[in-house]
Amino acid sequence: MINIVKELKCRTHPHVLGGLDILRNIGPGLLVTVGFIDPGNWASNFAAGSEYGYTLLWVVTLSTIMLIALQHNVAHLGIVTGLCLSEAAVKYSPRWVGRPIVITAVLSSISTSLAEILGGAIALQMLFGIPIVWGSILTVAAVLILLFTNSYKKIERAIIFFVSMIGLSFIYELFLVDTDWVEATRCAFVPSIPQGSLLIVMSVLGAVVMPHNLFLHSEVVQSREINKHGDERIRQMLKYEFADTLFSMLVGWAINSAMILLAATTFYSQGTHVEELGQAQAMLQPLLGNNAATIFAVALLLAGISSTITSGMAAGSIFAGLFGESYNAHDTHSVVGILISLGVSLVIIFAISDPFQGLIYSQMALSIQLPFTVFLQVSLTSSKKVMGKYANRPLNTIFLYSLAAIVTLLNIALFIESL
Repeated sequence: MINIVKELKCRTHPHVLGGLDILRNIGPGLLVTVGFIDPGNWASNFAAGSEYGYTLLWVVTLSTIMLIALQHNVAHLGIVTGLCLSEAAVKYSPRWVGRPIVITAVLSSISTSLAEILGGAIALQMLFGIPIVWGSILTVAAVLILLFTNSYKKIERAIIFFVSMIGLSFIYELFLVDTDWVEATRCAFVPSIPQGSLLIVMSVLGAVVMPHNLFLHSEVVQSREINKHGDERIRQMLKYEFADTLFSMLVGWAINSAMILLAATTFYSQGTHVEELGQAQAMLQPLLGNNAATIFAVALLLAGISSTITSGMAAGSIFAGLFGESYNAHDTHSVVGILISLGVSLVIIFAISDPFQGLIYSQMALSIQLPFTVFLQVSLTSSKKVMGKYANRPLNTIFLYSLAAIVTLLNIALFIESL
């Protein structure tokens, strides 16, 4: 009893990770999450589910594990150094290494924006019959208004709302289909690569583990300037960040898996291969009802707009980093980066004859650039010169490099298969 009284009087209890603390720091992870539930993912996942059933669910699981490790690692860079990945690459890497990789990341952001804008345009076509070109212009216009008139915090809140609505949409649609959960669980953890599926495997992988998201995550966390508040605050934020990343990536895993489950149960079981998202929506209507088709289109529109916002932010961050600056939507370097990514993507869309294949190949292009970004990131976070005492431990470095090696080997296998 005396001990309890002493404990009640004590005011020096160590602060532990609490639920309210985690909720206050949720934001950066969900901002990144929307990047891997973007329209490119929709195309890859619906292609995977309609052609191979549950078989490729394991790719989403593997990709999410990779993503948690890589996003957590790159967030460390932003928290500890106060630099985003692009700034750190230019500052600490040899000029002939860092700058070329950052420039290829700018190019990959164009590939990302291409998929995001197309998704928004396809959704507008589904809902209102607007042609793809005009839908793309409207999507870009809406995104530019949001980017140049809102702060980080407002955008974070909007993204959290969008992610929530997308997740609820797929939960609703999963209730309408008869899923074989035993087989789905097995396929989620047992790897299998059916004949001719490597392109889809790579597009799913590239759609989940996206280079621009690594740059964006480091940018968002460094904007909070945690490194200026001392070691105790850094250690505290590293814990919060992991909770935020883990929660956000698991949300993304659930939504991506739900897409494959819906496609497998609805289309694969009917022997139908989805070759465009409009086809998927049109076929959902007689199979699952008008509400399901409308909710599908609205969720796609939310995904398209929100992921175009994050791809624009990432492009601005990457381009500004080339000049040693952080992202600022009112600074010339960031504005030029945003306009390059969205503008070039828009021009490419005008020339695309098959939007769905454009989505698939844009995601594959991301997986090709990904190893360069990961090798660069791990070299920086493993350097004591850059990270000091927060540098990666040897085993962690080996694990992270092995992830980059896996993606590289898959790229080589895809190249060999295409010969």
